[in-house]
Amino acid sequence: MKYDLIVIGGGAAGMMAAISAARRNAHVLLLEKLPSIGAKLKATGGGRCNLTNTLERESFMERFGREGRFMRDVLMACDTTMLRDFFNDIGVATHAPDGYRVFPVTHNALSVVNALEAEMQRLRVVLRCGERVEALETDGDAMFSVCSATSRYESAHVIIATGGLGYPQLGAEGEGYSLACHLGHTLKEPYPAMMPLHTKERWVAHCRADTIAKATLRINLPKAGKIVAEGDLIFTRQGIRGPVVLDLSREITPFLKRYGEVPLLINVVQGRNETQLHQHIKQQLQTNPHQSTLELLQTLLPHALTLELCRLAEVEPSVSWSRHKGEQREMLVRFMVKMPLTVVGHDGFAKAMITRGGIACKEIDPKTMQSKRVHHLYFCGEVVDIDGPCGGYNLQWAFASGWVAGMLGEGGSNLHTPILKISATF
Repeated sequence: MKYDLIVIGGGAAGMMAAISAARRNAHVLLLEKLPSIGAKLKATGGGRCNLTNTLERESFMERFGREGRFMRDVLMACDTTMLRDFFNDIGVATHAPDGYRVFPVTHNALSVVNALEAEMQRLRVVLRCGERVEALETDGDAMFSVCSATSRYESAHVIIATGGLGYPQLGAEGEGYSLACHLGHTLKEPYPAMMPLHTKERWVAHCRADTIAKATLRINLPKAGKIVAEGDLIFTRQGIRGPVVLDLSREITPFLKRYGEVPLLINVVQGRNETQLHQHIKQQLQTNPHQSTLELLQTLLPHALTLELCRLAEVEPSVSWSRHKGEQREMLVRFMVKMPLTVVGHDGFAKAMITRGGIACKEIDPKTMQSKRVHHLYFCGEVVDIDGPCGGYNLQWAFASGWVAGMLGEGGSNLHTPILKISATF
């Protein structure tokens, strides 16, 4: 059983790679170890499927950190606009209801998976589910041998699109790492990312009903001074979660492994500094000079969090602001601007939406996603050492890198190949 291309992995990147190659008349086999394709895609965004976002290319790349520049050629081939055109072309209309995040109009991830599967059927991509790849060998430039428990396939090209280690219940086992390393590639250590975090401080459990809008989180370590995230913060029985925590967790987990705990400083007053906070308090007291400290601070914070911060600062919440000592007031203001919390753990890959780490970018041609070590071997999606924050970043990368990998080496010379339907001939 010989093919022009074998794609290993039936997630977002793998399906897009298969479609891209098949539209160029390649005879494609897609192998997926689970009983059906797109398991993780179906769960994305709580089932709503945040496909991408509306940021310009440069801003988009910046959100990925150091490895963001690696994405430039891929995003030139398939940026946000091109990806939305692609989905519209296969029957999935999209919109950005908040002007930023892009969803299918159905807000149903299943509609996305079904449309991708229908397009693969139209292009006669051969799909084999329940086929776990156990070995990948090559005899050089001529042919790859791909072996499952029951079958052996041959192909001139192979794309590894197996994802990372996040959400093992949805099939993530990291087998792509071992396949790539067997062929000489280097694995950047994988860390769980985009997940809730556990804190040393137990008082957070008293604030579980609270969501803090536009909180700012900073890692309070010498080597992490510039790492900052902003967004909604939610307290849990064991620690913290919410969009801002999901974004920052990808930065925290490597530090956590190195140091055992990671101190945070959190601004819970929508970015106000101490001077601005004092000004707010002064204005409130001019309106009502006799209000209690609790009433005063509840103009900024939820009741439960106000009580906990008063306790930390050893301030009696029922007493008026002016009756407290100056150092107590200053400490309370400082806690609101730089509230200390200490991350001590997490639930590991079991709750991680994405993986930080993967196949080293320096070993992949960014124009084509082809291996620099093994000719005709390609990578796409989360298996590569590329990870971004929540908000459509990682799915855009998965689809775009899959599209370029499916060009089978044409990426560098043909970056602007149309992504609308191209009829395949057999």
